[in-house]
Amino acid sequence: MYHWDFGVLWTYRTLLIAGLGYTLLFTVICVGLGLALGLLTGVGRLSTNRFVTVPLRAYVELFRCTPVLVQLVWFYYALPVLTGIQISATLAATLCLSLYGGAFYSEIIRGGIISTDAGQIEAARALGMRRYQVLRRIVLPQALKRMVPPLMSQSIMQLKNTSLLSVLAVPDLLYQGQVIAHETYRPLELYTFIAIAYFAVLLPVTMWAKRLEFGTPVSEA
Repeated sequence: MYHWDFGVLWTYRTLLIAGLGYTLLFTVICVGLGLALGLLTGVGRLSTNRFVTVPLRAYVELFRCTPVLVQLVWFYYALPVLTGIQISATLAATLCLSLYGGAFYSEIIRGGIISTDAGQIEAARALGMRRYQVLRRIVLPQALKRMVPPLMSQSIMQLKNTSLLSVLAVPDLLYQGQVIAHETYRPLELYTFIAIAYFAVLLPVTMWAKRLEFGTPVSEA
């Protein structure tokens, strides 16, 4: 019968806390970069210029239709071969998850923008507003209310995706847990703690996202 011993967690608490901090920091960076990229891509895809929309659509479909784990491995091993530039595992993971998240964020943003009542846009243009003014003053404020819940859900997925960073030896929470488990031969305690840590972080965020979802009107008059 297996004898549980969670005392190992206290012994290696510094590494575990550092891993959790790295996971959260990495999530914030990738979500921020992904949102910025998603905004540019989502707005760009509304252009009538095919030289703009075709490459952007190719980027979105490429990252949405391939597994993120495959993308991580490709960025770390294949990209340096193609470019001749060596990059660290952290930089490769940052580029990959930011581009991956940006592809999904862009579709959420684009969907929110095109869901805005066309009559309001036409009225704003009739008043002499320029296109960027209509987007900034009329479209985005209304679209943001619809976009917040799915954007939050995608950001939660970004946090979950950070658990894949361990395959590149990025020192996130899962990687630190794996290292400690190999040293102590206590994998059950370590992976249980890791699961609880992810749950403790994601539960309040998920509940907040649900409140935003149910508090956001589906349509506006």
